[in-house]
Amino acid sequence: MSNTIRILHVLGTTNLGGAESRVMDLYRQMDREEIQFDFLVHSDAVKRGFADDSSREEQFFDKEIKEMGGRIYVLPRFRLYNYLAYKKAVREFFALHHEFKVVQGHMTSTASIYLPIAKKCGIPITVAHSRSAGVDRGIKGRLTGLLRKNLYKKTDYCFACSKLAGINAFGEERVKSGRVKIIYNAIDAAKFAYDPQTRAVMRKKLDMEDKFVLGHVGRFDPPKNHSYLIDIFAQLCLLREDARLVLIGDGPERAQAEAKCEELGIRDKVLFMGICREVEKYYQAFDLFLLPSLYEGMPGVLVEAQAAGLRALVSDTVTKEAQATDLVTYMDIKQPASVWAREIVAQADYDRRVTYQEIADNGFDIKKQALLYRNFYMSGDISGL
Repeated sequence: MSNTIRILHVLGTTNLGGAESRVMDLYRQMDREEIQFDFLVHSDAVKRGFADDSSREEQFFDKEIKEMGGRIYVLPRFRLYNYLAYKKAVREFFALHHEFKVVQGHMTSTASIYLPIAKKCGIPITVAHSRSAGVDRGIKGRLTGLLRKNLYKKTDYCFACSKLAGINAFGEERVKSGRVKIIYNAIDAAKFAYDPQTRAVMRKKLDMEDKFVLGHVGRFDPPKNHSYLIDIFAQLCLLREDARLVLIGDGPERAQAEAKCEELGIRDKVLFMGICREVEKYYQAFDLFLLPSLYEGMPGVLVEAQAAGLRALVSDTVTKEAQATDLVTYMDIKQPASVWAREIVAQADYDRRVTYQEIADNGFDIKKQALLYRNFYMSGDISGL
């Protein structure tokens, strides 16, 4: 339809990740004759200007996006030294593509660059959407903080997936004053509901039918704290010989994590799955979920674990807003790994249950949230969100 509203989402990639997964969950719920999503992402494969998705290797969600009618555009990955070239590429893009009603920027590190340009090129509504409650350490983190300075002045609306994420990107004063709209990361909760039959099939597939299985889903990046997670599991192995660990995800620190497992003599008990489709089926196979992150904005994986009826041990640095059920226990990541291991043993026996209604009642189900977003995209009014 010629009057279909197009929404542009600005992301780092279209690979499997927290922000990407949540945007795709929302996209699947849209009536795409009314509202269509497009994607502006970043890649080292593009050096100047902007390109279409053929400029880089196919990524996890590319095929699905195209099948649903979405378009993918690619900018150069932002580096400090290419500031002027990046800004020029953004200008060139929006000079040609200003058909979007809303530009929703999930990359807040450079939102202060691309959102004002989008606005100047005639985009009616711009949104800076904070998805993280922390930044990388060192120079990169300081640069992110500098780029985010006064970001709230450079966008029409400020969204955040939690209060911590809002404070991180826009400042505590803006969160307290209500300038930042807190919108939880919602999931397709029904898809993750506990199912004993799927559990049996997946445990057989993993050859873990008689094992005590810990699970983790997350990119191998410093904030996910995989090194500490592996320390916890190594301590658990001293307490339970049947313990096994399933790690789903990929990233720059995967090789380091595999090497640590070898050094600790537990490599044969750890399954590195890489990036998996139908990840909801793997949650069924787990007995307990671990998330010892250094920080999280609003971890969708924790909501997914609860939706699957899993008990979860989570670091106390993770936002408490992610606790949608009584299945979550927050732990101090400064404690020795052995303390976590003992708590895992103490919580090992429990009855799995279907938690869909609890998840939905606490605002984490995508079906209800999609209706609210539809109203925003159609009217530009955020009062319902």
